[in-house]
Amino acid sequence: MGSHQVKAQAFYGAVIHSLSTPGHDLEILPSALLIVESQGVVTSFHKDVKPGEVESLVDTTATTLHRLSPSQFLIPGFIDTHNHAPQWAQRGLGQGQHILDWLSAITFPNEGRFRDPSHAQRIYSSAIDGFLRQGITTASYYGSIHPEATNILADLCLAKGQRAFVGKCNMTRNSPDYYRDASIEQSLQDTESCIAHIRKIDPEGKLLKHVLTPRFAISCDAECLAGLGQIAAKNPDLPIQTHFNEAEQEITATREFFPQFSSEADLYAHYGLLTKRSILAHCCYMTPYEFDRLKELQCGVAHCPISNMTVGGGFMAAPIREFLNRGIKVGLGTDSGGGFSSSMLDAIRQAMIASHAREVESKGRDKGLKIAEVFYLATLGGAEVCCLEGKVGNFEVGKEFDALVVDWERDGVMTMVEEEDGLGTVFEKFVMTGDDRNIVRVFVKGRVVREVGI
Repeated sequence: MGSHQVKAQAFYGAVIHSLSTPGHDLEILPSALLIVESQGVVTSFHKDVKPGEVESLVDTTATTLHRLSPSQFLIPGFIDTHNHAPQWAQRGLGQGQHILDWLSAITFPNEGRFRDPSHAQRIYSSAIDGFLRQGITTASYYGSIHPEATNILADLCLAKGQRAFVGKCNMTRNSPDYYRDASIEQSLQDTESCIAHIRKIDPEGKLLKHVLTPRFAISCDAECLAGLGQIAAKNPDLPIQTHFNEAEQEITATREFFPQFSSEADLYAHYGLLTKRSILAHCCYMTPYEFDRLKELQCGVAHCPISNMTVGGGFMAAPIREFLNRGIKVGLGTDSGGGFSSSMLDAIRQAMIASHAREVESKGRDKGLKIAEVFYLATLGGAEVCCLEGKVGNFEVGKEFDALVVDWERDGVMTMVEEEDGLGTVFEKFVMTGDDRNIVRVFVKGRVVREVGI
């Protein structure tokens, strides 16, 4: 699917996306015309076109024209900045446990099963299908420690047409013997082999990149972190991801293993793992110094509001308003098995809930997030975190067409639409009450990667 060529396409109807403005404004266009060339790049964006004007703007001999129905609208694909692909089959388990207990009891036994390539093939195939069904066109995936399974994940993303960062998890200590890299040297060698595999199957990086993935400092020897930092320095195109200040239990353990550092910011920076390409998951507990360091180093935050409140021991609302006020990049992550839902729509809703809890906790200092802001986090904000804002995130001319066709008439549980509802109201009803049944077509780079009967 990833290599299938299509004609140029045009899309006429309602379009909603976020703008690259300081307020993350939402642009709501009832009658827009998007033209996408055959390689999947947006070449024209006419924002107010009358029905009778469409034919004069589209060369229908060379372009497939899609006229959205009155119950449909286009939005950008969702970008999941933090996702553990092996945890697809353990979602919802261990809710309420502290992070290290949850890893030992639930996660490591599950992820250890990915030593079996047939198991990896089965679970990863289901996971990618499930995420595409829910409109996640780009995902930053943690794999397991196993290079063969990680390569299978990359192969499947490419075959199914999902844009993805795919990382082999580095774990050289503080995990069971059955789920630990054989040595520091082997961990780094396996990482290099996974990098080479992705560059072989997608040499131009059209959809895939390897992402350097030290699980967290607790699971990595200093030499492992240093080695990954060296790989990062030699490969400036590669993103980096890890967990950062997720829970008090994790923070305390990290300081015990790395007593020479007073913060996780200093620890990861020392090993060359904090750059503009770094995707830091959770970031629940932040000091003023660490806010400053993340801003200075241009790191991105993967906000995981569901798992922050349900598993891991953080059980708190991350300071998202402060990140935004300071100009620090923020996107949303489903965290897959770390919560109860793999839905980006659920992550959007929980982000709003968590932000209002934070507003109460801060006595009004950190204002709650609005729908336009959380939608931005799920789309353009996520693209910025992944350093993909020049390629995806909204429908600006020159970007690739990663998009969802939403239909509010589909059977489901979305709040009913009434005759007097404007497009903005319909959009709000979808964001707050819709689900994957309302997502009827999914495009990545201009190609349909999922479609239901319309």
